Amino acid sequence: MADRAPGTRLPSTRTLARDHRVGPVTVQEALRTLGAEGLIETRPGSGTFVANAHRARRVRPTDYSWQVGALGEVTGRSAATAGVLRPTPVDAVALHNGFPDPDLLPVTAVRQALVRAARSQAAVGTAPRAGLQELRGWFAQELADSTPPGVTPVTATDVTVLPGTQAGLSAIFRAVAGAGEPVVFESPTYWGAVLAAGQAGVRCVPLPGGADGPDPTELDRILTRTGARLFYAQPRFANPTGVVWSPGVRQGVLETLARHSAFLVEDDWAKDFPVDAAESNDPRPPLASTDDSGRVIYLRSLTKSLSPALRVGAVIARGPVRERILGNVGASAMYVSPVLQAAALDVLGTPAWRSHRRSLPERLAYRRDLLVTAVRSRLPGAVLDRVPSGGLNLWVRLPDTTDLGRLVADCEARGVMVASGDDLFPAEPTGRYLRLNFAGPEPGRYDEAVGVIADCLR
Repeated sequence: MADRAPGTRLPSTRTLARDHRVGPVTVQEALRTLGAEGLIETRPGSGTFVANAHRARRVRPTDYSWQVGALGEVTGRSAATAGVLRPTPVDAVALHNGFPDPDLLPVTAVRQALVRAARSQAAVGTAPRAGLQELRGWFAQELADSTPPGVTPVTATDVTVLPGTQAGLSAIFRAVAGAGEPVVFESPTYWGAVLAAGQAGVRCVPLPGGADGPDPTELDRILTRTGARLFYAQPRFANPTGVVWSPGVRQGVLETLARHSAFLVEDDWAKDFPVDAAESNDPRPPLASTDDSGRVIYLRSLTKSLSPALRVGAVIARGPVRERILGNVGASAMYVSPVLQAAALDVLGTPAWRSHRRSLPERLAYRRDLLVTAVRSRLPGAVLDRVPSGGLNLWVRLPDTTDLGRLVADCEARGVMVASGDDLFPAEPTGRYLRLNFAGPEPGRYDEAVGVIADCLR
């Protein structure tokens, strides 16, 4: 920095990487070091600048070795180790995370709703433990609208509002299974569910997925062998595979669970993300809408649909299990911010939200098809078994000889972020996979990004 005057704006990460012939990750590490020493400063919205000389300081190394003995062995999988949570360097193409690009969110409606909520009583009050009555009513009505004749629909009493469904998963695992007990997972599955299971101390038992969903006969064998009372699954647009359960699988799973007096956790994470027109009018309702015995515990999130800043979701459960879950949620979160609840409810009631949902499938399809074309034309030896009809991801199998850890690191060094499939198996991986998010930013660079993956594979 000696040749740059204080206040000078530094070039972008991409420019620095090009000029110095190093990777973007190396540039990011160098900038972090310079920032820690007070030699540069970041101004949000403006960039990174050379700091004034008087701000530079010496950094004294700190010894944290005592913590190793104090902390003891690691329990559960750490969120910090999940590749999908890696921060995206400036100018990198982000295909690794699980959120849609802001261009695919109702941004204006969310901002306006937050302003109104901040000016309301919600900004200075508490909320009922189970959530605002109006928002609970919205979640209940949405599920009740899918309930067929002859089945008792859910009500607001069955709904508990969550600070994001990740908290709901942990509460469910603690309430229904408990530490040391087995829980069955489709394999592969959502990495956050495996993380929540680890934090709750439950044992993950993998159940192989299939083209139409899991085999109910195999589920029966696993429940018999393990005595598990809980099965976590995503029957529609499963993350990461995109699988939608067939009617036969849906019925077979429910019958199998009934024989074993077991629960299903139905994670309907992608309800707002159908891509194909046929899926937008899918006649298959959530399994929870066809069950009034309390066997299905239903999870519904708004975080991906509205904004990552609105950590709001719901768990719908009937009977005594609902009280157990509510108790576990309250023990960790007390209640969900009434400002966030009020803002979410505001957005859901606007014409802008309805218009957004109508236009979203076409915009998702455009991005999906761009990435599918790039993968099929540029990735040697890769297999894409399924073009998903909903959700946000492609599940790409690579040659079995692929060094996946090295591939992910090499891609990141060249400015492309990808998610290792190894993080998405509840037990040992059954192959080398990448999960690629087709709803990420800069779709115009998808072909370039897949070209980088192909180069690194070679």
